[in-house]
Order: sequence, then structure tokens, then C-alpha cells
Amino acid sequence: MFLVTGATGNVGGEVVRALLDTGQQVRALTRDGSGHGLPPSAEPVPGDLDRPDTLAGALDGAAGIFLLPGYRDTPGVLAEASRAGVERVVLLSGGSAGDGDMTNAVSRYMIRSEEAARACGLAWTILRPSAFMSNAFRWLPRLRDAGVVRVPFAGVRTAVIDPADIGAVAALALTSGEHAGQTYRLTGPQSLVPADQVEILARVLGRPLRFEAQPNDEARAEMSAAMPAEYVDAFFRFYVDGELDESVVLPTVPDLVGRPARTFEQWAHAHADAFG
Repeated sequence: MFLVTGATGNVGGEVVRALLDTGQQVRALTRDGSGHGLPPSAEPVPGDLDRPDTLAGALDGAAGIFLLPGYRDTPGVLAEASRAGVERVVLLSGGSAGDGDMTNAVSRYMIRSEEAARACGLAWTILRPSAFMSNAFRWLPRLRDAGVVRVPFAGVRTAVIDPADIGAVAALALTSGEHAGQTYRLTGPQSLVPADQVEILARVLGRPLRFEAQPNDEARAEMSAAMPAEYVDAFFRFYVDGELDESVVLPTVPDLVGRPARTFEQWAHAHADAFG
């Protein structure tokens, strides 16, 4: 039995599916224990990662946990896991954690989460993926209204990754002791700028889409309405100041899972219905 946090999200959902595909039993953590959006064979369980005391039932009997970063008391969550007899933790992190820069708010919460995983006494594996292909879902409202995609940081080239590949690696690490103590940097098979992704998506959907680069001041204002200022500053440091390079394609996914990493075109075909 494995516990997956963020089980209804883009990455957690893929971890659930990857584990189920290998015949594992899966508990899917949601705040209210609702099974909405989960495969029927996953067991929904309630719990709040900001309140480790709510997790005892979800952790009971679990051999491993897939954990998201950035919660207020990650050491407390992992202490609860240890008390419950959990053997392994696979932590989702990000490439910027490797810089050790505690002045960047996004890097800081990932670094602290990684520190907690390494110190918890469980067998740990840390995954540092590049930007997700599923970030393209953010384009949906404008794409549906006008067929126009306005994207910030338009000149940034990224080896975007299919969350399904993250899920496959996470499932492998949860079910095999071979990956304990490893930190894996995960990427997709192509380095793309946003305009490339829009072009591919238009081809898959069979309709014209227009790409527009969003000016930095407009992007900052829009992001500031959705997240704390320190996170906005963090992303501008990554992608405007150039402090994070996610452009390099790495062979980690194919080396681990024994097949090529999935392309953005494959991801777009798999999710074409969502784009209408």
C-alpha cells in the first residue's frame, strides 16, 4: 500500500495511475477524503499536510509515501510517517533546489523539504523535474475565448516534462529499494520555447492558434494577483534574470523507465479533449 499526496493534481494523479498500473494498492490523500477525479481502484483518504496529526489513518499500513514539497511542517509529516512504519518517501522537488539559494522563496521551500526528507530516517528519493507540460493548461481560458495564447518569459527554452514520466519514476522509486538515497533530475526529450509548444498544440488540435509574448510588466501584475510577491520575484529571478536553466535535455527518464521520455506532441494528443 502506498500513500500519494496531491493525488488529484497533475503529478500526483500520474503517480496514482502508475502505481495502479503495476498492481499496487494506492491511498489517495485529499483534504475531505473525496474520491472525485480519482480512479475507482484508488482509496481516497482524508488528511491535511499542514496538520501532521490528521495523517495517522492515511499512513497506517503504508509502505511508502509520495510527498509534495513546501508544507509548513514537512518534518512533522515525515515523523508521522516514521511512527506509522512507512519505509520510503519519494519527494517532489525542483531543479532550483540544487543551487542551495535560500534567498529565493521557491528554492527555499524545496530545499527545506529536501533537508527534511534526508533527515527523517526513511529511505528517500528526491525528484527534481523541469517545468511540466501540463502548465499549458493555464492557457485554456484565453485559448477558448480567442485562440490566442499570451505567455510570459517567451524566450525561455525548457526541456518540459510530461507529468506521466514523473509518475513513472516516482512509482519505480516507491516500489524498489534501488533508488534510495538518489536525487534525480528529470526532463523531457526536447528543449522548447513557448511558441514551439503553441505550434505543436495547434497542429494536434487541427486549428490555428496565435502566440503572443506577454510583456514582463503585464506578467508581473497578473502573477501578483495570484501568488505572494516573494514567489513572483522568485520566478522573475529564474526566468528573467536567468538564475534557473531548464533547457538541457537529460537521459534520466529513459535510463530509469526503459523507454523514451514522452514528447510534448504525445502529451498534447493525450489531453486534446481538455482543450476542446
